[in-house]
Amino acid sequence: MIRVKDLSVSFGSRILFEGVNLSFDEGNRYGLIGANGSGKSTFMKILVGEFEPSTGSVSIAPGLRVGVLRQDHYQYDECTVLDTVLMGYPELWEVMQERNRMYALPEMSEEDGMRVGELESQFADMDGYSAEYFAAELLEGLGIGVEHHHQPMSSLNGGFKLRVLLAQVLFGRPDVLLLDEPTNHLDLDTIRWLESFLLTHRGTMVIISHDRHFLNTVCTHMVDVDYKEISMFSGNYDYFVAASSLAREQLLAENAKNLEKIAELKEFVARFSANKSKAKQATSRQKQIDKIEIQEVRPSSRVSPYIKFVAKQPLGKQVVEVSHLSKAFDQQTVFHNLAFQVVGGDKVALIGANGIGKTTLLNVLLGELAPTEGTVEWGTSALPTYFTQDHNDTIPKDTTVYDWLSSFDVETDQQTIRSILGRMLFSKDEVHKSTAVLSGGETARLMIAKMLLLQGNVLVLDEPTNHLDLESIDALTKALQEFSGSVLFVSHARQLVSDVANRIFELTGHGLIDFRGTYEEYLEKRDALMEAVSVAK
Repeated sequence: MIRVKDLSVSFGSRILFEGVNLSFDEGNRYGLIGANGSGKSTFMKILVGEFEPSTGSVSIAPGLRVGVLRQDHYQYDECTVLDTVLMGYPELWEVMQERNRMYALPEMSEEDGMRVGELESQFADMDGYSAEYFAAELLEGLGIGVEHHHQPMSSLNGGFKLRVLLAQVLFGRPDVLLLDEPTNHLDLDTIRWLESFLLTHRGTMVIISHDRHFLNTVCTHMVDVDYKEISMFSGNYDYFVAASSLAREQLLAENAKNLEKIAELKEFVARFSANKSKAKQATSRQKQIDKIEIQEVRPSSRVSPYIKFVAKQPLGKQVVEVSHLSKAFDQQTVFHNLAFQVVGGDKVALIGANGIGKTTLLNVLLGELAPTEGTVEWGTSALPTYFTQDHNDTIPKDTTVYDWLSSFDVETDQQTIRSILGRMLFSKDEVHKSTAVLSGGETARLMIAKMLLLQGNVLVLDEPTNHLDLESIDALTKALQEFSGSVLFVSHARQLVSDVANRIFELTGHGLIDFRGTYEEYLEKRDALMEAVSVAK
């Protein structure tokens, strides 16, 4: 399907990868993984044809249709949502447009009639009669209701526009699917739907994702960008982690064994090379040394931050209590009459459809927004710290990493600030980096550094895994699991929710479902709980 031959990319003296030879075969689903900045997106752009490699080539078997997930929010603003999806199959869209034009003619000649017959035949061959139904099905699966299908794209926000663009690329049923972060802006239910859809798709896929559960569920192979190489492994992400770690450990063990052997042989040569009776043996040992190969162990581009949340003071039983809580904007109700209590040790995942009001609820709890009705009472021992979803509003662009972090505790000494930043991978001069040029991943790590500094005993996090690579997500997951205080977090990362939460809040259009247990246990009982909250309303 796709052949990559002798591919290299370098920028000046910096080599991203070199000598890459890979084959992406029919029916396989490849997860493209690697640390932020390792070259994943560059490699994907090469496959798409948007970037020219330094050396080498990419060839795609002739006649195959290639679908690429685009990120241009504004390209289709003048089109309806449904038409935008239908454009994902360009050949069918062209036939549809010509067919509609012909039927709109006031009169048809014999030649026009023959042309219509040809168009109808092509339309049928392309499953045109079921096209709108399939497009609508995709949109609803991705959380875009039928009431939006005939509205212009300009009426949707950025996140929902990206859902339409995802529906567009899936609609064409291409032979090759190239997807860069397809789960961005999707809630947990929609990601589950997408996983199921991709598992039924027969084409070849190359997918960039930082969602471990998604990679484990969907992918048959991992394509790893690391050590200035791109390597392919059979199996899902967890298998890759185990296999690659084992391979590296075996390589290091083999090198250690060979170095020990070389040391022994060198000692013999040093002792007996001047001894005439053993000179021949010494020469033989030297030849053995020359034949022993020490394999190169390249430094990995993967670096994990060290995250360990320590609370400044113990947390009592009462964390926060909410009574009759409501919030509305311009008479538009976001949520109504919520009541719950969070206690010490609770690690609560707040889930729900995009736009349902999860971020608004967090902001009301923390006093960033005033409630329309009701009360929020924090326990006297509670010290909440907040990881906001919108980093642009939180971190100004006119300061440095060090200055921004130190501003939250002017009494903390320079060494402590530098230590926290170092743990979050801001080393040496990077602490003086301007906040205006930080990447998404760097900004997220700086937000976590703030939480480490403030040492709250209640961690409130809104989509903390956005922009983080897999290593950082794993480090954050472990830190939240081990944290002795309470956690309240919003996330669309299934693995994080599954690994951390011992309590689930789902915000619905009918109210709040409060479930004590894991996410997997919640899914088993969710339908009944949904019905109960609907009836209660």
